[in-house]
Amino acid sequence: MSLFKKRTAKKETPAHETNGDVSDSRHSQNGTRSSVEKAPESSVGRPKLVFHCQLAHGSPTGLISGFSNVRELYQKIAECYEFPAEDILFCTLNTHKVDMTKLLGGQIGLDDFIFVHRKGRPKEIEITKSEDALGLTITDNGAGYAFIKRIKEGSVIDTIKHIQVGDHIEKINSENLVGRRHFEVAKMLKEIPKNSNFTIRLVEPLKDGFINVDPKGWILAKAGSQTYANWHQETLRFRANGQAQIEEQPNDEQRVAIDKINNLLENFMGINDTELATLIWEQAQGKSNSMDFAEAVDNSELEEFGFTDDFIIELWGVITDARSGRLK
Repeated sequence: MSLFKKRTAKKETPAHETNGDVSDSRHSQNGTRSSVEKAPESSVGRPKLVFHCQLAHGSPTGLISGFSNVRELYQKIAECYEFPAEDILFCTLNTHKVDMTKLLGGQIGLDDFIFVHRKGRPKEIEITKSEDALGLTITDNGAGYAFIKRIKEGSVIDTIKHIQVGDHIEKINSENLVGRRHFEVAKMLKEIPKNSNFTIRLVEPLKDGFINVDPKGWILAKAGSQTYANWHQETLRFRANGQAQIEEQPNDEQRVAIDKINNLLENFMGINDTELATLIWEQAQGKSNSMDFAEAVDNSELEEFGFTDDFIIELWGVITDARSGRLK
């Protein structure tokens, strides 16, 4: 018997595309600025936040506030630097490099410094799918752009040096993929028949060099900041219930479990998404068996992913291992 109840699909807002209201203010001390500082409570009782931001290829520092989801964050950044929000491919936290381990997803640490990666050169490449798998792991930016997070060594894609981690997948053949989620793009690539040819249009991040920026400045600011000392274990989370809220960062048990869940997402679906893995972990809270866990997943925003029974069982195995301390 299937673990899932078959129901009419419902439309849910992804966790990193929610509606709410969080803003902030911040100040400088002794010539340095912290990544975020706590201000007086707003009229609705929420703390106001401001984050520091730079363009990854070089820019002055901007102050970003008044956003409650990823799309609103991108719009605020675009207004700060006076370019279209659609130019933003993704953001990394605390590094200007294209480092997929530092991607901004559904949450931002209150001490995090945001680096913005803009669209660079487009490129079209014809590929022969000589193996069943291309060797790509796909993620997305929460605002309509899917891109390459990992390339498997020795894979079909690994032999094509023009394709790199961080490239946005804009089109497959003539089909525009802007607005598609990572799992949709991964499914399309998987379904391309073996030994067939296809054309992929990619857009790489802008690479003009890290100029007009002091990369040490924000590190020194955080190290000497009372805000950093007090807040480094808290994070701003974009919740699916429509509220952006401050939460404690995951403990060691949770981090290990979320990493393992992300590995399963990559193996089963070809995607990597820490926020999705976190949502899966949260659905297991208070559940004592895989049936209850499957029902919770089926009644949540995770339903749209269409997880199979086999995948649910694998997820439950990781969750129970994490609870018992068997994961290291």
